[in-house]
Amino acid sequence: MSQQPLVLKADGKTEPFNEEKLAHSLRRSHASTGAIDTVISHVRQEIREGMTTGHIYHHALDVLHKVQKSAAISYSLRKAIADLGPSGFPFEKFVAEIFKQRGYKTLTDQTVNGHCVEHEVDVIAWKAPDDLAMVEAKFHNQPGEKCDVKVTLYMKSRFDDLAKANFTYDNQQYKLKSGWLVTNTKFTTSAIKYAECQAMTVVGWKYPAHGNLQDLVEAANLHPLTCLRLLSEHDKKTLLGQGIVLCTDLERNPTLLRNLGLAELNVEAILAEISHIYAAPEHIIQAKPIVATQ
Repeated sequence: MSQQPLVLKADGKTEPFNEEKLAHSLRRSHASTGAIDTVISHVRQEIREGMTTGHIYHHALDVLHKVQKSAAISYSLRKAIADLGPSGFPFEKFVAEIFKQRGYKTLTDQTVNGHCVEHEVDVIAWKAPDDLAMVEAKFHNQPGEKCDVKVTLYMKSRFDDLAKANFTYDNQQYKLKSGWLVTNTKFTTSAIKYAECQAMTVVGWKYPAHGNLQDLVEAANLHPLTCLRLLSEHDKKTLLGQGIVLCTDLERNPTLLRNLGLAELNVEAILAEISHIYAAPEHIIQAKPIVATQ
C-alpha cells in the first residue's frame, strides 16, 4: 500500500490521511455502506499532499448531499453548531433548548450568588420538585480548539461554591443538583480524566460515548438553522440576531422566512430542506439520557 499524503488538521498538526477515520465519521452520521464507499472513492481521487481536513470535509459533504441527504445533515452538524458564533450567545440558547426538551424551565445569561461570591451562569434549568442544574456553555469557533483541564478545574470550584447556596425559582426553594459543562468541541484527555475523577457532568463532541452533544441534538431534533444550505449566510446571521436558533423555529413559523424578503418558492424549498432533517433513518439510536453524577 502506497504511503498516504499528509493532511493538515484544524489544530495545525499534520498526519497521514486515514480513510478509516473518514469512514468512521460517516458511519457516525448514519451514512449507508454504499454512500461511504462513494464518498471515500471521490475523496481518494481528490486528496493531495498538504490538503486541509476542512477541504476533505467539504469534498465529502458535497458528495454525501448527492447520495444521502439525511446523512449529510448529520455529518455537517458539528460545523453548523460552530457557525452559531462568534458571540457564543446563540449557543447558550441552543443548550437551553436541550434542557427545555427534557421538561425543564430555563434562564440564560444570569448572575447568581454562590456561598462566597457572585457567578455568571450561562444556563439555569430547573424542574419541580427538586431538580436544579446550572450550565457553563463553552463555545469555540474553531473545531481544533478543545476544553482543557484548566476549564474543568475552574468549573469544579464554581459548582462547589454554588452547591452551598440556596435558590428560588417559581416560588420554590432549590439546591444545586448538578453542574454541567457543555462544549461544542472536544475535551483534552486531562480534562476528561479530571472530570471523571470528580464525577462532573461534562458533554462535548463525541463525549461521553452515549449522550454526547450530537446524540442530544439528534434525539430531540434540535438542529440549528445554520445547517440549512438553502439559507444564505446573511439571512442566517439576521435570524440568529433575532434570537432564532433552531430549524424547528422556522418550521413552526414560516413567516420568519417570509419576513426576510424571500420569495414563496424559496420559503417552500427551505421548509422542504428542513423536512429532510427529520427524515432520519430508522436505525438511528436515540440518545440515552445523561445522569448527572455530581
